[in-house]
Amino acid sequence: MKIAVLPGDGIGPEIVAQAVKVLKALATDGMKIELEQAHIGGAGYDAAGDPLPEATMKLAQASDAVLLGAVGGWEYDKLPRPMRPEQGLLRIRKGMGVFANLRPALLYPELASASTLKPEVVSGLDIMIVRELTGDIYFGQPRGVQINDKGEREGINTMRYSESEIRRIAKVGYEIAMKRSRKMCSVDKANVLETTELWREIVTEMNKEYPEVELSHMYVDNAAMQLVRAPKQFDVMITGNIFGDILSDEASMLTGSIGMLPSASLDANKKGLYEPSHGSAPDIAGKDIANPLATILSAAMMLRYTFNNEDGATRIENAVKKVLAQGYRTVDIYTEGTQKISCSAMGDAVVKNL
Repeated sequence: MKIAVLPGDGIGPEIVAQAVKVLKALATDGMKIELEQAHIGGAGYDAAGDPLPEATMKLAQASDAVLLGAVGGWEYDKLPRPMRPEQGLLRIRKGMGVFANLRPALLYPELASASTLKPEVVSGLDIMIVRELTGDIYFGQPRGVQINDKGEREGINTMRYSESEIRRIAKVGYEIAMKRSRKMCSVDKANVLETTELWREIVTEMNKEYPEVELSHMYVDNAAMQLVRAPKQFDVMITGNIFGDILSDEASMLTGSIGMLPSASLDANKKGLYEPSHGSAPDIAGKDIANPLATILSAAMMLRYTFNNEDGATRIENAVKKVLAQGYRTVDIYTEGTQKISCSAMGDAVVKNL
């Protein structure tokens, strides 16, 4: 298994180091892996003047999977937009053709008190958000800032989806729903946006191919409200790029911390880009206090979805459960009566429990 390791910026190198530590521990048990590291984001700009250096893209394309930390930092905010770290992330997603973003929101019983919602509202939460990743308003053309006919500046972004783009992400959603509780909610804004009116029509048409799946539809504003009112009504949620970006971050806080949530971004052949759902957190970078569990769990998702190694994925997930049951916590999920430990110590604890 050839894995490209892209630590990135901020806390990225710290959290990725812990996931690599876990993968290497599994390798000592006979799992064959090859790890190669490269720069992305601000680190890519510093090293090669580009947030996605050509060598990094070549490595990603030549690897079976990519493990990524996070990108971004205050020192890069004044760069021209094409050179900012976030552009490297958008470009590698596009370059790899990873269109299906899987973001599970799973609440571990030990962390029910860490959620800002009442335990009875979130206990037992297990949602899979399926977000389309390479279309929508983030990539649609035309875009930019121009001077309009009144002589004032005008910002333009275009929300756009083709039928084939909607069909391929809907297929992913339906197939995941078939493996779970056979229940899927499609989120759109079909009462206002023609783009998502088409989305709803196509997702509904495809339900004929998956009659076992109970399909529902919800406007995005209502979905945002329902996630904090009664989140356990959802199992699989499928939506477009911008809505999925917002809703998945909202769902992450139901679980106590965004530091707990992994993600997988897959192409049509299940080659994947795996990263935690959170950002680079430059305010705590270098302090060894970040939560590495989302990155470690992203490595578990890598084993499951790209390498079809269910045993390895389950071992990692069970080790994380044991660590939490033993009372170990990083600062973001710490509550009175538990033991606060560092980022690196959390990685060590997961390895010990493998």
